[in-house]
Amino acid sequence: GNIMAETPKRKKCEISLGQLTDKNLKQLKVLNSVVFPVHYGEPFYQALLRKTELSQLAFYNDLMVGAVCCRLEAIPDSASYRLYIMTLGVLAPYRKFGVGASLLEYVIEYAKTSKQPIDELYLHVQESNTGAIEFYKKFGFEITETIPDYYKNITPAGAHIITRKVTQ
Repeated sequence: GNIMAETPKRKKCEISLGQLTDKNLKQLKVLNSVVFPVHYGEPFYQALLRKTELSQLAFYNDLMVGAVCCRLEAIPDSASYRLYIMTLGVLAPYRKFGVGASLLEYVIEYAKTSKQPIDELYLHVQESNTGAIEFYKKFGFEITETIPDYYKNITPAGAHIITRKVTQ
């Protein structure tokens, strides 16, 4: 018989989110190397595997098309934390399908419901990356600081820090 008919296939264009595992880590490395001008080394990925709930992957059918990776930072002299978005990237052909939005919504929801109290989310964005800046502004982020020489070996080297307060 027709094998295809017997296995229910997911709707086309459906994006599913999933956890980082040691099995799909290699896919994440490839995704990041394609999307970002910065190289992330092995320690970056090993740290992600130690706290997998701080990352989220986006799949289109079974292809990894986007990912977000965060780290939790204690705020000095406080019982609270900040969540730093280290990377949020989507493969070019899959942008504008709500993949980045789904990933960012996961992060915001995680921050609101985390056992550790998280006061804010923040990240660095290359100051020339207007698309990213507009994207984050739609989610209530604002530019709180600009660092002129943040990036090494990338032009322009300046970065904005964009921040969003978290209301539990």
